[in-house]
Amino acid sequence: MKQVRDVLRLHSVMNLSLRRIEGATGVAKSTISDYIKRFKVSGLHIEQINVIDDDVLRLKLFGEQITDVGSKRAIPDMSLIHKEMKLRKKTKVTLQLLWEEYKESNPNGYSYTQFRFYYRKYKQMLNPSMRQTHLAGEKLFVDYSGLTMPIYDQRTGEAHKAQIFVAVLGGSGYTFVHATHSQTQEDFIYSHVMCYNFFGGVPSVVVPDNLKSAIISNNKNGIVVNESYADLNRHYSVAVQPARPYKPKDKSKAEQGVQAIQRYILARFRHHKFFSMDELNDALAKLLDRYNDKIVKHLQKSRSELFREIDQPYLNPLPMNNYVYKQFKIARVNQDYHVTLEKCNYSVPFKYIKEEVELRYSTQSVSIYHKHKLIATHPRLRHIGDTSTLYEHMPNEHQYVNEKMNPDRLRSWAKNIGEYSCVFVEDAFAEVEHNPQAYRKISAVLSLAKLYGNTELELALMYAARMRTITTRSIKSILDKKLYLAKSANNVPPVQPSLFNTHTNIRGADEYK
Repeated sequence: MKQVRDVLRLHSVMNLSLRRIEGATGVAKSTISDYIKRFKVSGLHIEQINVIDDDVLRLKLFGEQITDVGSKRAIPDMSLIHKEMKLRKKTKVTLQLLWEEYKESNPNGYSYTQFRFYYRKYKQMLNPSMRQTHLAGEKLFVDYSGLTMPIYDQRTGEAHKAQIFVAVLGGSGYTFVHATHSQTQEDFIYSHVMCYNFFGGVPSVVVPDNLKSAIISNNKNGIVVNESYADLNRHYSVAVQPARPYKPKDKSKAEQGVQAIQRYILARFRHHKFFSMDELNDALAKLLDRYNDKIVKHLQKSRSELFREIDQPYLNPLPMNNYVYKQFKIARVNQDYHVTLEKCNYSVPFKYIKEEVELRYSTQSVSIYHKHKLIATHPRLRHIGDTSTLYEHMPNEHQYVNEKMNPDRLRSWAKNIGEYSCVFVEDAFAEVEHNPQAYRKISAVLSLAKLYGNTELELALMYAARMRTITTRSIKSILDKKLYLAKSANNVPPVQPSLFNTHTNIRGADEYK
């Protein structure tokens, strides 16, 4: 209708001839004449031409004469067609089949090309794109580049694919890039920590994709955030707002940032070989500065300038400490007031026996919570079977026993009995990897002195040395049957007690005289 308005304005206001209007607008003189006649019949004034909208003007000038001939054709029921297409995975229906069924009922209907055109227009009306407005310092969009970078092993020449993490601030488009070995939860969280340090602050909202390191589920029932990722964002006071599944426009900033980084940075490394992750990240950092400092043509400013003007002043401050990656586990306290984590045991106060607790653990420590209250903290154990027991977690009777159960007390106890008892204790400790594993056995054997006497136990241990046995059952059997007396009667010369264990750390009986 702009062309009609131009013609009428040149005729009524400028008073130009048909020939001159044709030269100015490129419209044929016959068409110009038709427009003028219709204008005169319509009863409109020239001042109204620029006020009324196109639909009203079209109706006033052309009435029903502009009705599309095609509109006399039967119009497909697009809502029904769309419903059929939504079920295509189940029914295997195609748009071609739906068109053929439409043509069977309407031989003069639209061609397949027109049919597709109108269906596409219908879908666009159902799902229009909304231009997103990003507030200063509000949102950070994060994603991984589909394009990876090879890291070569200098010894074997084998290539490992490095994953490229990309983060883009919504307001300025200021971008961060970081390479990691994988997309696992630990690497994903580490990239976030590096990202927040790079920006020197944190946004109010982070928008990740729906990868399992961040989101467990995102559906009509709600959003379930991975607990480690949620803990990261609690530390930085950031809200998690994941993109909807199959809705890439929700994170268009990240999509654009990934594409730009692939073209501007990663493509430049196509002929370069990297031999370590640090080397790759150093190279990425240099080109990233160039990318952020590059002038954006339609804005005539760089992303770095926009960042300083728009996002940086509104970012929330960083906390005092960087986030330390943690994992989480729900466990139930055993009868021995310990919980098990990766085949290692950690104590809690005995009053929590059989209670459900939450373990939050990093590479350095294990924190145990009961109903969100911290009840125990231990250093992280690494050897299978290790146990960390705090004295204050024990009931009183166990504390009393524990006072006796330590290497110095056991050695002192053995020294009061005799030299063979001392050697037995040292051999028992040498037999195990960790001293506490021998406590029960040593205590059981040394306690036999209370029943049989110190001299009897010493003779039994001497006999056990000759027989090369140090099991509790064997020693008790020797004492019960007095086997050491039979050997004494035969005047068998004694052997050195340490012969039944030739461990290099054993000092021998003479050491304890």
